[in-house]
Parts: sequence; C-alpha cells; structure tokens
Amino acid sequence: MVKIKRPEKYTSLDEGLTTQQVDSQVQKGLTNVQIKKLSRPIPKILADNLFTLFNFLNLVIAILIFWTGSYRNLFFLGPVIANIIIGSYQEIRAKINIDRISLVNAQNFTVTRNKHATEVGIADLVEDDIVTIKRGDTIPADGIVRYSNGLQTNESSITGEANTISKLTGDEVFSGSFAIAGQAKIQLTQVGHESFVSKISAAVGKEKRSVSVLMKIINNIIKILTYTIIPIGLMLFFRSYLKNGDIAKSILGTSASVIGMIPEGLVLLTSVALATGAYNLSRRNILVRSLSAIETLARVDVLCLDKTGTITTGKLTIKKTLKYNGSSEQTIQALAQKIVDATQETNATAMAIKALDIAPSDLSVKKVIPFSSETKYSGFIADDDTHYIMGAPEFIIKHPTEEITKTVQDAAKHGFRVIAVLKETSTQTLLGLLLISDEVRKQAPDTFNYLRNQGMDLKIISGDNPVTVANVAAQAGISSGNDYIDMNTVADDADYRELAKKYKIFGRVRPSQKADLIKAMQDNGLTVGMTGDGVNDVLAMRQSDCSIAIAGESDAAEASADFVLLNGNFDSMIFMLNEGRRVINNVERVASLFLIKTIYSVVLSILFIILGTGYPFQPSQLTPINALTVGIPTFLLALEPNYTPPAGRFMHNVMEIALPAAICDILFIVTISILGNHFNYSYNTTSTLSVFALGLIGFCALVSISNPLFMRKKIMIGIAFVLFIITFIFSGNAFGLQNILIWNYMYLYIVLLLVTWPLFMFMREVLGRRVFSKINWK
Repeated sequence: MVKIKRPEKYTSLDEGLTTQQVDSQVQKGLTNVQIKKLSRPIPKILADNLFTLFNFLNLVIAILIFWTGSYRNLFFLGPVIANIIIGSYQEIRAKINIDRISLVNAQNFTVTRNKHATEVGIADLVEDDIVTIKRGDTIPADGIVRYSNGLQTNESSITGEANTISKLTGDEVFSGSFAIAGQAKIQLTQVGHESFVSKISAAVGKEKRSVSVLMKIINNIIKILTYTIIPIGLMLFFRSYLKNGDIAKSILGTSASVIGMIPEGLVLLTSVALATGAYNLSRRNILVRSLSAIETLARVDVLCLDKTGTITTGKLTIKKTLKYNGSSEQTIQALAQKIVDATQETNATAMAIKALDIAPSDLSVKKVIPFSSETKYSGFIADDDTHYIMGAPEFIIKHPTEEITKTVQDAAKHGFRVIAVLKETSTQTLLGLLLISDEVRKQAPDTFNYLRNQGMDLKIISGDNPVTVANVAAQAGISSGNDYIDMNTVADDADYRELAKKYKIFGRVRPSQKADLIKAMQDNGLTVGMTGDGVNDVLAMRQSDCSIAIAGESDAAEASADFVLLNGNFDSMIFMLNEGRRVINNVERVASLFLIKTIYSVVLSILFIILGTGYPFQPSQLTPINALTVGIPTFLLALEPNYTPPAGRFMHNVMEIALPAAICDILFIVTISILGNHFNYSYNTTSTLSVFALGLIGFCALVSISNPLFMRKKIMIGIAFVLFIITFIFSGNAFGLQNILIWNYMYLYIVLLLVTWPLFMFMREVLGRRVFSKINWK
C-alpha cells in the first residue's frame, strides 16, 4: 500500500481546529471536494446530447443542402433539434431532482472544532480536521488514527481484498475504506483530489455498470452504421453525379439516404427513458446512483435480502432475560449495558439494550473488544483481566449443554434473536441469554408475494440464527421455513454454486460468505440483486449486479448501493421494479420504428448504387413522415405503463416488426420506380408515391407496437394519420410533395391504402414470425 502524508502538526483531539484555522485551510484549497458526483453536470448533459457523431453528420448534410439553395430540405433539422432539446430538458430535470434529494441525504461526519463536536458535510471537511469514525462509516479522506477504540476497517475497495484490518493509534486510514468495528478519531492529512483513492479513481460508490444492456446493444448498432453510412453515402453521391451530372440533385438524394440511415432519436430516447425513470424514482424518495441500474433491476432473477431492516422493521425489543449460574436479571442486563457503553455501538441490538434504561455495571474497562460481523460478538476486558462477552450463542459458547442448545433452538423457532452474555477467566461462565424480538413489516408479505409472482426468486442471507431467519421468512411468506442452512457449518472449500441452488435461507453468514454466495449465483447464470442496510452487507452489495440500501444504518452501505431507499420503505421495491421494466419494454417496443428506415435506407442506397439511378426522394419529403410515424409517437409511447418481465430478446423483438416493414418499404419503392420509368411519371409523382407508401407502412408498424390499443393510443394514432393526410393535401409546397388529390394519380394512392396493411401483415407472418424469429439475434 502506498504511504500517505503524515501531519506536519498534530491537531488537539479535545479542541480540534478553530474557525480561523478552518477558513485558512479553505483559502488554501485544502478542502475535501468530492470528485465523483451522483449526477452529471449540466454542461456535460448538453455536450453529450449535442456533440454526437450523428449530429455531426446531420450538420455536414445541412451545410451541403444549404449550399444547394434547397432550403426546404433543411426541415429534417427540426426533429434533430427537438430531440436535443427534449433530451437535454428531461435529463436536466432529472438531475436537479436527484441532486436535491441527494443533498437531503448527504453524508455528514462528526468533527471536533472550537472544542465542540459538530456535524459537517463530507465536502466541508478540511485538512487536519479531527473526525470521529464509528462502525458503518466510510472514511471520508486519508488520515492518521489519533485515537482508536478497537477500530477495524475493510479496504477491499482499494486493495480488492476483503480482510479485516485492525487500526491502532498512529496507523494510516484511506478514503474509500470503511469501519466494520470499533470507533476512532482520525486526523485528515490528504483530502479531496489529493487523497489516495481519488488518485487511483477507485472510491466507494463507483458505478459497476457504466453502460446498460440496452445502450450496449444500441451502441453496437451505431458502431455498425458508423462504418456503413459514410462509404455508402459517398458511393451513392458519386454514382448519382456521374449518371446525371447534377451536383445539387445528387447531394439532395444522398442526404435523404444518409438521414434515413441515422436512427438519431434511438440513443436519445433510451437516455431520456432512463433519466425519466430516475426522476420518477426520486419523487418516491428513492435515490438513484446509477442510471444503468434502473434497467439492471428489471432484469434481476434473484433478489437476496438481509433480514433485519429489510424484512423486519429493525426495531428490536428485549422480551425476556434467561438467568444462568446464579446470575440475576439485573446483573445480566447491567453487563449488557456496560458492553454497549464501552463499545459505543449504535446498532439495533445496542438500541434495544439501551431501551432497558438500566444502570450499567460499575466494572472498570481495561480494553474494549469491538463488535465485528465476522466474530459476531463484542465486549470488554476488566482490570482483573476477566473477559465479558456478548454475542451469538453459537459463536461464543464453547461447550453448550443440551439444555442451553435446546433453549436457543426453541427461542429461534419462535422468531427470537438470542444474545448470550458470559464471562471468561480461566473458564467460561454463561451468565444469561437475552431474547430479542423483531417484527415483520406489515406490507412485507404482499410485497414479496408480488415480486415472486413477477418471476423473481427470493433468498435471505443473514448473520442471524438460521432457525430465527427461517421463522421470519415463513411469516413474510418467502418460504416454508424449512429450506435453510447454517453457513457456520459449511466447509471453506464447499461448492457455493450447489448451495445457492439448493437453499433459500442462509443463516450465520459472514460478510465474505455473503459475497461468495452472490458470486456463486452469478456463476450459475443469474442476475442478482442485493438489499441491505448494514456494514456487513457492503461486500455482497458490491458483488451484486444491482444493490439497494435501506437508509439510516450505514454510510458505507449507502455509498456502495445503486439505489438508496431514503424513507426506509422496502415496499418501494415494487415501484422500482416496475419503473425499470417500463423503461426496457417501452424502448424495446419503439426501437423498431427507428430501425425500419435505417434498414430500408441502407438497402435502397446499395440498390440504387448498383442501378446507377438517383435516390427516389429528398430529405424534406421525409420530414413529416418521420415526425408523425416515429418522432412524436415514440416519445409518448415511451411513457406508457408496461410492467411485464423483459424477455431479454431485444433484437428479436425489434426485428420481428422492423424487418417485415422495411422489406415492404423496399418492395413498394422499387415497384414505384419501375412503374415510374415505364409510364414516364415525373420525379415529383414517384417521390410522393414513395413517401406516401413509407408513411402508410410506418403507421402499420406503429399500430402493431401500440397493442393493446387503448383509447388514448387510438386517439394519438388517429390524429397523427389525419395530419399525415392533410400534409399530402395542403402542405405540398412546404415539403416538396405532390397533392394526392390529382385525379390522374389518385387511384394509385387508393391502391396503396388498400394494399399496405395486408402486405405488412403477410410479411410479418411469413418473415417476421416464421423466418426471422428463428435467427439467433445477438
């Protein structure tokens, strides 16, 4: 590990920095500015929406069209500009809302300043601040331990190793690590950009998935088009120019071809859909740390749950104290209170003990034994070297009698968490057992039943007694309560993949085992989600494909999660799942509309290069068609509720409509070109007929993807179709279209109206379902 800077001057632990010293550090720029933000800055959003390859191509095309003087062909920029504005607005709106709710949930730290403890935001810490760290906190910056009360840290985010590291006075701590036991006071020595983790860009909270599955597929499509558009466009231009010698006409024809190949709205629509999803979740007090996780959650096969705080409320109550070896109830409870005071724990068990409101034992403390999720106990060593321990009976009672074992098992069967209190000298003496109850959330059974009915397998991975966990699982309706395993009995070399298949409930699981179990499920080909609220869940949350933290327990858990439930309401999972599915299903549904014109444009361009004829229409003629059959409807359909489980067949679902529609377009345009040449129709007539046919096929595809046709969809499609007809009657001059009411040609438009739907359905049935559906689209 790289050595960090030692402090030039040690700050007083009792006094801390003064206000003047803090101001001086701020002026020097020695503040803990955070490099990673939860959302992109507005200039970055604008830049990402504006400076794209396709926008650059559109700009080049616009300049060339402007040079020809055919200004009406610049109409194609309308949808492009609208896409940029709508996309930027949606993302900025989502960013503002997420930032606002993130500010409410901003992580604060206790620092000593002007002789007083005060709460300070992570970005307001300065070099040489004295910061108090407790179990579950992330380390906000690099520093030196000035006081340690059994501090143990996990530096897996830096080293990749999940080993527990004890920290003594004078030891170094690194930002990005987190405390898993004990407390400490550290003096910050390297903050903000100077911290070790900032330099290696591996801070806690780093996104595990920078690109969603949808965006990966779409980016692959774009990559293919990138290598296709430019050479085909250039060949079409030179072929056309050499044929007719008219550079302006060649530019316009080539422009129509290239514009048709560009699915300019598809990337934007996907980004907007994800940003809108984040916005909708933030309105439900769900903090989204990764846009791609919205989609990943919808694809989760297995959801792993921590018991306390997720299935149960986490509000523990001591119901009964069992006495052993002559101890009194008061002595047992006083010792438990003393251990809590000594370790300064603030977890749910500690709060339940404090709620007894009993005076702690007057024993003096020589050394603290901090609680650790690995050891499952805490305690202290008295002046006479007697060890007083409190923790899980299975871990700390060395030789339990049959009576004690039966008592613990019976209590666990009734849903109690059992805490043993004992003392150790040369021998071990059990003083008592605390029976602690937790209540299942009222809405938990309905929530889990919904998730299970949606095809999501549920598993519980908990550090508690497996019998207790099984009892809670049965109450919550997750399982029968019989398919559980005690991970404390599992050998180190056990096959976790088989365990993950066989059991639903895992008890007495150590933090490293939680991560191993999730890794095993992933090795079994599953997409795994993990929920948790404590520091013992962090490793598993990082290993998972999608992680959800319950706010309020552990800063480290919240910093590691893709989602944070700020209101602590696990019922929000239903809304989260549905929002992710809505995004995936709607983008899949409308993607085919964008790819129809891409497919037919590429094929027609190659065809007309071979034939040596000009492209059959100009950019301006496509503008109303693209707007009415693709642009406007897709943004409306992308907001529709659609909560069915995604099938994971993006290209299959898209091509089942896009390919038949594109083939229909190609057949129509080739037929119209042949008829035009045979009957010597004018360019205006053939181009208008071609565009009219494209529009009709576009509406056929729109109707197909809009099923089921609710009234609002029928109204949308109906209005769009009326505007489509009006465009061909009254807006001919604006877009370069011929009036379809010219008697000499009206019968052709009527024929197109009558033939389009049957031909589309025939192609979809024969090609889309019987031929193309058998192709492995990957």
